[in-house]
Order: sequence, then C-alpha cells, then structure tokens
Amino acid sequence: MGRPELDRCVAALAAATGPAPEVVVVVDDRPGTPDPLPLHVPPELAARTLVLATGGGGPAGARNMGWRAVPPAVGWIAFLDDDVEVSPTWRADLVADLRAAGPDVGAVQGRLDVPLPRDRRPTDWERGTRGLADAAWATADMAYRRDVLVETGGFDPRFRRAFREDADLALRSEEAGWILTRGDRRTRHPVRPTDRWVSVRVQAGNADDVLMTRLHGGDWYRRAAAPRGRRRLHMALTALAVVAGVAAPAGRRRVAIAAAAGWLVGTVEFAAARIRPGPRDRHEVTTMIATSVLIPPAATAHWLRGQWRHRGVGPTGVRPKAVLFDRDGTLVRDVPYNDQPDKVEPMPGAVEAVRMLRAAGIRTAVVSNQSGVGRGLISPEALRRVNARVDAVFGPFEVWECCVHRPEDDCPCRKPRPGLIEDAARRLGVRPDECVVIGDIGADVAAARAAGARSVLVPTDTTRAGELAGARVAGDLGDAVRLVLRGLR
Repeated sequence: MGRPELDRCVAALAAATGPAPEVVVVVDDRPGTPDPLPLHVPPELAARTLVLATGGGGPAGARNMGWRAVPPAVGWIAFLDDDVEVSPTWRADLVADLRAAGPDVGAVQGRLDVPLPRDRRPTDWERGTRGLADAAWATADMAYRRDVLVETGGFDPRFRRAFREDADLALRSEEAGWILTRGDRRTRHPVRPTDRWVSVRVQAGNADDVLMTRLHGGDWYRRAAAPRGRRRLHMALTALAVVAGVAAPAGRRRVAIAAAAGWLVGTVEFAAARIRPGPRDRHEVTTMIATSVLIPPAATAHWLRGQWRHRGVGPTGVRPKAVLFDRDGTLVRDVPYNDQPDKVEPMPGAVEAVRMLRAAGIRTAVVSNQSGVGRGLISPEALRRVNARVDAVFGPFEVWECCVHRPEDDCPCRKPRPGLIEDAARRLGVRPDECVVIGDIGADVAAARAAGARSVLVPTDTTRAGELAGARVAGDLGDAVRLVLRGLR
C-alpha cells in the first residue's frame, strides 16, 4: 500500500537469518495512482524482488496477484502484511515450520506479537490490535501451500477490505480437507497510529460478516474462532433511538421517554465497558463517549448494507470456464494402449456428466498421456481413430491435447507436468486458473496444480491411496461434474 511501514517490513525480512526467499513479491494496491511505489529494497533482496500493481482491487485481489506471480515450482507462499516486522531468525524459523508440516497440512500460521505501552493502560484501538495475537489464520503472517491456493482459487475478491478474507480462505481450505496449524516463527505487529474515529470506520466489517454467513453458515464464528461482538446490542440501541425519534414528534411522549431512557442506559453501559480497561485520560474518555454513540447505528447500517449487497450470495464457489478431462479411466474404461475404436466404452454416467457441463455453458476438452505412440505400440493414426470414437460417443470435444512421448523423453507436456493443461487452455482462449482438470490418478491432479488449475480426482481401482491426500475427491464423474457446477464448493 506504500505506507512508511513497508520499508521497515522489507528491511527486517532482508536482515533475518536463514535461507533467502526464492522471490519476494510486493503488490502495490494503491487506487488509481501512476506514481511508482516508494520502496527501498536492501541489496540482499533486490535481485529477488518483484513489484506489481493492482490499481486498487483490495487486499484479496492483491494477494491473489502476488501468489500467482510466484514460479510454480515454489511449493509454499508466505504472506506478510506491510506493517509487520519479522523476527531476526524469521527466515530460518519459517523453514523449520514448513519442514515440520505433514503432507495434510495446508497452511502454517506465524505467531504475532503486538507490543503495548508499559507505562499506561492500552487504548481501545490498541486493545483491538492486540486481538491479532490470538486471531486464527491472520494473513499478517501466514504460509499456504501453493496447492491449497490453486485448489481453493485463493482469496475471495468479494472481500474488499482487509477483514474476514483470511478467515474465509481458512474455512474453505479446511472444507477441502487440509489441516491448518500454528508454527513457532514470530512476527512483531506494531499498533499503527490512527485518529479517534477509527472504531466507527471499522464497523464496515459488519457487511463482511454478512458475506461470511452467506458463504459458510451461521456457525462460522465458532469454526473460525472469531468473536461475535455486540451487534445484537448495537441493533437494539439503534432501534431504541429510532423509536424515540419517531414517537416524540408523534406525541407518544411516554414511548419516546422509555425508548430514550433505554438508549441512554445501553449507551452509557457500552461506553463504560470501553473506558474501564483503558487509560481513562481526557482524550480517551471523550473519544469513547462520542464513538459509543456512533458505533451502534454505524454497525447496524453496515449490516443492512451487507444484507442488501450480498442478498443473492450462497455457499457456492466460482464456476470454471472449461473442464479438461483425462481420457482413460475417466471418460472411458482404461484399455492399455488401446488402438481399437470398438473397445471404447464410456465410464458409468460419463456421457450424461459431459452433457450436464455443456448444457451449463462450460467448455470441454481432453488432456491425455498416450505414450503408446512413443513406445511404438500404437500408431498415430490408430490414436486418432480411437479419439474420434470418443468424440462420437460423447459429442465432439473442443480441444484434444495428447502427449505421445515416453516417460524417459522428459518432455514438458506429459502429466504430471503442466504442458497439456497450458496448451489446452491456450487453445480454448482461457487461463489455466479458469479451468478444472478431472482425472483418476495423482498425475492428473499434479499437472493441474503445476499449471495453476483446480482439479477433481475420481478414483478407480488403479488409484493409489497416497494420491488422495490433499485432493478434491468425487465418487464418480457425475459427482465430479456436480462439484464443478457448484463452483467446487
């Protein structure tokens, strides 16, 4: 964002002991400014640092741009906010945290230290910032496996503020079967200076809470270990103020007095609860009194805004633009090195599954390893005849991409490498991250992730148990397509 804290963050990262990062991506999310980001990169990181600009898309979009710019070979992506300072041993500690993570661990959170003043009680704003030390899955210091980010699609850009986008991603990661843990690395998160009205502005987060409820159900607070706050009391105080304001001009004196008295008692209790643990100096007391009057209507207004804005949102993800199918074992029964079109037999329910996708306007293609050609076991013409028979059974697929190389040829296209997925996406005119790959073995999943595409695994008798770890699994092709149509949620 270009705040002064950014230079301190990068300097601390450069000074930390431990292996150097493969790449440091700094995303400039300032809205509508042509000026270059004011950033001093220490020489230790200069050659490894990439600066990108979003034009002001919000933190979720900025983080997505950042992790997608990291080379696919990098297996873990560590996110840092620009106002934190990593510890002197942070890089070494991060490596230790990631080495300790089992194959089913999808993310490892760092430990945040929020320094508070020692010569006085903390202010309301300082206490609020201190809550980050206990927050679950705060992206101020959070490392995710690249596979998790690919499979979940990363951060949801509908969260336009730096609020709840990290909890949303964490819950979606857990729903996909990954475990999230805390590591031992430590990061300092100083309390940022602000003005006295910040507590009123942060009530905008009530609209994000509405989106979280729409996406994850009413119990998301418990699952995300997030405090509920006082929204119900805020709504009650706002309702009392409205009743008093309406009843007085209407001549309903008793109703107006009762409502005003209830509002006054509730507001005094709210202000007192905020003043009591603080420094109680004149500035803090007057700030708490003034903002305690404004917070309830602000919270209620933002909650109502969220209800309207997100009224059509449900627990669905984002549909892909294209689905890329593996052929043998996924669309048709696996006949090793098949060169006979009459041996093409669709998997149970496969024809209807493909039809469902096409009816929904999702494009279809096939990506298949066919090393029998390279081995001399089938001819290129026989492969074309078999593929033509598949098109006749299912209806023509828009794109076919087949790798005819042997495993020892070390080609870039053979799955689990990403070449087939990248080539098919390019020919379809879509990005790999707008595709879903459906296959029956781990190589299909690995190729999708290497290309930045999502995937669904439909196991068969040949699928090894270890290939299920971290994969999105469906019982059959019909279930896989229904997952796709729900946006993989």
